[in-house]
Amino acid sequence: MRSGRVGFAWVRQHLAARAASLPRPTRSDWIFALRTTSAGLIALLAAYALNLDHPQWAMMTVFIVAQPVAGMVLAKGFFRLLGTLVGAVAAIGLTALLGTDPWLFVTALALWIGLCTYVSSLLRNPEAYGAALAGYTATIIALPAFGHPHLVLELAMARCGEIIIGIACAGLTSRLLLPQLARDAMHSRLERCILDLAAYAGGAFGGDPAPLDMQYSKLVAETQALGEMRTYARLEAPSMTTRAHPLRRTIGYLLSALSAARVLHTYTAPQNLALMPVRRELKTVVDEMAAVPSLDDIRPWVAKFDAISSHAAQTATEHADSVDTLTRVTIAGEFADAMNQVLRGLDALRAPPAGRADSRRQPALVIHRDGHAAWRNALRAAIATMLVAAFWLATKWSEAAGIVIIVAVVASLFAPRPSPVEIAWGFFKGTLLALPFAYLVGQIALPALPGFGWFIVFVVPILVPAALAMANPRLVGVATAFAINFLAFLSPHQVMTYNPAEFFGSSASILVGILLAIGVYLVVLPADPWATANRIAAAMRQDLARLCLHERIPRRSAFESLAYDRINQLMPLVRRLGRRGEAFLGGGIAAVTLGLEILRLRNLQRASATPVDVSQKITDFLAKLTRDLLGGHPAKSWAAAIAGIRNDAAALAAAGNDANSLNVAVSLRIIAAAIENYPEFFEGPA
Repeated sequence: MRSGRVGFAWVRQHLAARAASLPRPTRSDWIFALRTTSAGLIALLAAYALNLDHPQWAMMTVFIVAQPVAGMVLAKGFFRLLGTLVGAVAAIGLTALLGTDPWLFVTALALWIGLCTYVSSLLRNPEAYGAALAGYTATIIALPAFGHPHLVLELAMARCGEIIIGIACAGLTSRLLLPQLARDAMHSRLERCILDLAAYAGGAFGGDPAPLDMQYSKLVAETQALGEMRTYARLEAPSMTTRAHPLRRTIGYLLSALSAARVLHTYTAPQNLALMPVRRELKTVVDEMAAVPSLDDIRPWVAKFDAISSHAAQTATEHADSVDTLTRVTIAGEFADAMNQVLRGLDALRAPPAGRADSRRQPALVIHRDGHAAWRNALRAAIATMLVAAFWLATKWSEAAGIVIIVAVVASLFAPRPSPVEIAWGFFKGTLLALPFAYLVGQIALPALPGFGWFIVFVVPILVPAALAMANPRLVGVATAFAINFLAFLSPHQVMTYNPAEFFGSSASILVGILLAIGVYLVVLPADPWATANRIAAAMRQDLARLCLHERIPRRSAFESLAYDRINQLMPLVRRLGRRGEAFLGGGIAAVTLGLEILRLRNLQRASATPVDVSQKITDFLAKLTRDLLGGHPAKSWAAAIAGIRNDAAALAAAGNDANSLNVAVSLRIIAAAIENYPEFFEGPA
C-alpha cells in the first residue's frame, strides 16, 4: 500500500509539474481563439445556407488563414484566394486539354506543381503560400474530376465559393471583433527592437558574449519581421501608407544601428583617455534606455544621442592623429546618429506627418533568393507527385487519389521552410491526434444527436483549446494541423451519418500521404544544411566583390538589408549544424562590417578632398580584395593579406595630413580585423 501511495504521489507531482510548465493563455490568446472559432461557425452556417457540397472547406479556411493580427489574416486570405483562383484556372485548362490522356494529364499536373513550388521557394510569406496553393489546388480540383471533365468547372466554382466564404468570415471578424491591428503590433515591435538594441549596445561595453550573440540573432529576426509587418498594415487601411514610408526608412536606420553596435561589441576599445568620455556617455544613455518600459516621449533620448554625436565629432577632430581613437569614435558617432533616426521613425509611426509623403529616397529592402534550393524543391515536389500519381493510375485504387493530393500539398507547402521534415512531422502528429476526436464527434455523437446546436456543444470545446494552442508560437504547427484535419476528418454536413469505413479510408489516405511526403523529403534530393550554408556564404562573398567593383556605388540599405536577410536564413542552418556551423554566422556578421567599410572607402575614393595618391591606393586595394574574395585563398594567404592591409593602414596614418586619409586608414584597420576574426568564412567552401 505504501509503495502504491508513493507511486501515485509521484505521478501526481509529475502531472502537476507538466501542467505548470504549460504556457498560460493571455487575454489576447483567448480573444484570438474565440474569434477564430466564431468565424469558423459563421462560415459553416453560410456554407449550409448555400447548400455547398463540401461546407467543411469554408470552416477549414478560417483556421488556415487565422492569425492573431488582422492584417496578417487579410494578407494570407488575399493570397489564398489568389492562389485558389490560379489553381482553379490551371485545373480547368489541364482537364480540358489533357483530360483524355491519363499519363500526359498527371505528368502536366506534376510539372505544374513543380513550377508553383519553384515560385513559392523564391518568395516569402504570404506570397509564397499563395504560389504553393496555386499548385496543389489544381490537384484538389482536377483529380476528383478525372474521367468526368464536365464536373471540373462545377468543382472549381464550388471550391472557390467555399474559400471565399471562409476568407470573408475570417477577415471581417479579425477586423471588427476586438481586433489586434498590425499598425499597433508594428509600433510595439519597433519600440521593443529599440529597447533590445539599447540593451545589446550596453552589453557591447564588456559583457558575456553568449547572451549578446543570442540578443543579436533575435534583433536580426525581429528586424526582418518588421519589414513584413509593413505589408500587413497597408492591407488593413489605406491610411497606413503614410506610415509605411517612415517605417521603411526606420528599418534601414535600425539595421545601421545594429551594424554599429556589433562593431562596438567586436572591437572593444583599450584604455584610451580621449575615448573614455564618449564611451562612458554612450553606455550611460543606452543602459538608461534599456531599463525603461516604453518610449512614450522620444525627445529626451534624441537630445542625449545628439549630444553624444557632437561629442564624438569633436573628439575625432581633436585626436585625428590617433587611428585607434578615430576608429572607435567614428563607430560610436554612427551608432548615435542611427539611433536618433530610429527614434524619429518611431515618432513618425505614431503620428505621420500631414500632407505629402516624405520625398526622400526610400531605402531598398532586398531579400535573399536561393535559386538552387528552389529548383531542388520544384523537382522534389514534381517527382513525388508523379510517382504517387503513377501508382494511382497503375493500381486504379480510388483512395490513392487522396494520397496524391496530400503528397502534393505537403511536398510543396513545406518545401521552402528551413526544416521541412520537422515541420511535416509536426503536421503528422497534429493530424494523428485529431483522428480520435473526429471519430467520437463525427461518427458517434453527431449522428445520434443531430442539429447545429449539438454541433456547437461537441465541437467548440475541441476547437477553442486548439485555437489557443495556435496562438502559441511553440505549438502553432501541431495545433493548426490538429484543427484543420479535425474538420477534414469530421466533414460536417447538415445531416451526419455513421460510416466508419469511409471515415477510416479517407483518414488513412491523409496519414499515408503525409508519411510518404516526409519520406520524399528524406530520400528525394534531400536538403544539405552544410551545402546551403556554403551557398549563402558564397553569395555574401560575391556581394562584397560587387561592392568593390560595381561602377556605381551601391546603396547601403540594399546591401545591408540583403546581408541581414541572408544572416537570418543562416541562423536555423547554424542551429542544425551545431558548433561546426558557428563560423558561418560569425563570418556573415563580419561580412556586413566588411561591406559597410568597402562602401565607406568607395565614397572616400570619390570625395574631392581625398588626395589622388590615396584614391589610387583605394582602387588598388579594392581590386586586390576582390581577387582574394573570389579566389578562395586558404587561411595562410589571408594571413599575409591581413598583414598587408594593416601595413597600408599604418603607412596612411603616418603619412596622412588630412582627415580623409586617416578615415581610409580607419576602414582598412576594421576590414583587417573583420577578416582576421573569421578567415575560414572568407576562404571559400569548407
